[in-house]
Amino acid sequence: MTRPFHLICVGRAAVDLYGEQIGGRLEDMQTFTKYLGGSPANTAVGLARLGLKPSMFTRVGDEHNGRFVRQTLAAEGVDVAHVVTDPKRLTALVFLGIQDRETFPLVFYRDNCADMAIDEADFTAAYLASATGLLISGTHLSQPQPYRACVKAMQLARENGTRVVLDIDYRPVLWGLTSPGMGEQRFVPSDQVSAHIQSVIGYCDLVVGTEEEIHIAGGSTDTLAALRALRALTKGTLVVKRGPMGCVVFDGDIPEDIEQGLRGPGFPVDVYNVLGAGDAFMAGFLRGWLKDEPLLRCCAFANACGALVVSRHGCAPAIASWEELQAFLAHGSPTRRLREDTALEHLHRVSTRTRHWDELGILAFDHRAQFEELAHQHGAAPQRIEAFKRLIAEAAQVAAQVHAQPGLATGVILDGRFGSDILPSLTGRGWWVARPVEVPGSRPLQFEPAKSLALEMRTWPTEHVAKCLVSLHPDDPEALREAQLQSLAELQSASIDTFHEFLIEVIPPRNLRDDDNVLAEALAQIYAAGIRPDWWKLPPPASAEAWTRIADTIAARDPHCRGVLLLGLEAPEEQLERGFRIAASHAICRGFAVGRSIFGPAANEWFAGRLNDTQAVQDIARRYTRLLSLWRHARREASNNNIALPL
Repeated sequence: MTRPFHLICVGRAAVDLYGEQIGGRLEDMQTFTKYLGGSPANTAVGLARLGLKPSMFTRVGDEHNGRFVRQTLAAEGVDVAHVVTDPKRLTALVFLGIQDRETFPLVFYRDNCADMAIDEADFTAAYLASATGLLISGTHLSQPQPYRACVKAMQLARENGTRVVLDIDYRPVLWGLTSPGMGEQRFVPSDQVSAHIQSVIGYCDLVVGTEEEIHIAGGSTDTLAALRALRALTKGTLVVKRGPMGCVVFDGDIPEDIEQGLRGPGFPVDVYNVLGAGDAFMAGFLRGWLKDEPLLRCCAFANACGALVVSRHGCAPAIASWEELQAFLAHGSPTRRLREDTALEHLHRVSTRTRHWDELGILAFDHRAQFEELAHQHGAAPQRIEAFKRLIAEAAQVAAQVHAQPGLATGVILDGRFGSDILPSLTGRGWWVARPVEVPGSRPLQFEPAKSLALEMRTWPTEHVAKCLVSLHPDDPEALREAQLQSLAELQSASIDTFHEFLIEVIPPRNLRDDDNVLAEALAQIYAAGIRPDWWKLPPPASAEAWTRIADTIAARDPHCRGVLLLGLEAPEEQLERGFRIAASHAICRGFAVGRSIFGPAANEWFAGRLNDTQAVQDIARRYTRLLSLWRHARREASNNNIALPL
């Protein structure tokens, strides 16, 4: 029987607030990064990243954090049809910190939280039968209502041939065995807890835990005795996680020495953050186990996934993709401090993107100097610039509705100087939104924010893309080239540190060599400096040969690049159409980002007082819609010629 899901993950789904001040007490943390959290939710994300199809069964609050949890899971590829919105309870929160190599303080805010209110009425036998496996988290055995729901789910799973997995996930504080401030404490012996966990062991085909968790589940601080107690209750596979030592698996009788079990060796890495490593381990192990891989291969997946997470900040966002895992297993890393392995970190970043674009038709109106010149020419106050940009934004929305087509997304590039009050209305609606960071006309490149670029970008919504125009030519003097590359490196660092994508717009100066090699050579110089933007924005190459060289340059240096967007340079529609036809047959070109060719005529007339607001909106919307149609037509013609394209 073909089942739509590989695993149903039951239980904790929360918001993790990670302190950003490394090496201090949680009391002293001043800023926090928000991530998805909760052991089963983390494992669900991990499985999705490793190429399987998980489903999440939990509850979230009817509030902003609940929506964040649901949207994050869905964006990662996790089915959320059984994420129930609880009208009375709040989504759980956890505050976490990294104090030193041995101390990782955390405080759970889970009193009467939504995910602990899961109920037997929230699922059906058909749902349990729709997955190869069912993952239960030990925390949800700690209170009567979720305990009953978990037991019922395990019973239905067994009846329907669904394998049952228990992640012991022992947190003494969540069983009421410690004070709320002792969230990091991992083990407190309790006969009552041991008996409670053992009441469900008989349902389990796989039980996974650290040595301390095996102790609590087995009711003994002697690991072999605890394992034998569990073996008396289940014939399932038992897995003992041992941190840097890897893991030991027992698929039959428990031997006289733990080392006689099936040992999966660990990976020698520098430990940065242990929180979330177990969830990644579980995802890796299940990636193999659910597909009936040999147990040693399951262990390799699990230990590698755990090693990658302990090297990073955060839980769910730190879990590896399948491509990243395969690269790590095949090639390892030149350093134990994996977070400093730039190639591996780049692969992690680009292979775990959650927003996906086939093609883009972007209206760019981030122009500042040009608008200031136009306003000055007509004696208009700066406020008139913002007023006109509001009209452009309105026209963009009109055109997006008129031309809505699957595969071709719309969006904008808009500055914060004249568009700070406009950007919120364009954010959170699924558009592609970018913001400029360069000082207009600067050469060498300078950034506009008065404070540091990273501090400025930290104030942006994460969906915003940093756009940077650089006037760069491969024949530039060495000092000029190095200064510009250093600035682009700063842009890359700021973007990565603040979880933003970035776009580099390259416009070579007009007074220098201009041939089919110039753009490809300019891109190659930027790549050689270790700079790998998510997007490029380029003038339309004049020939198919120039496109081929650009495509080859990008493919050789960063095959995960999102692609190239064409800029307009105020060209008339006929010239843009010719550029579209040449570009459309090259898959690396993902659309356009054009500005003055769309809004320029209306801007001149509006600032001169010869066009009212309504007329300006209509003119801009018409030109934008027309350009979207021209791009789609060019791409369709290329597709009809049997060219492989991202359609």
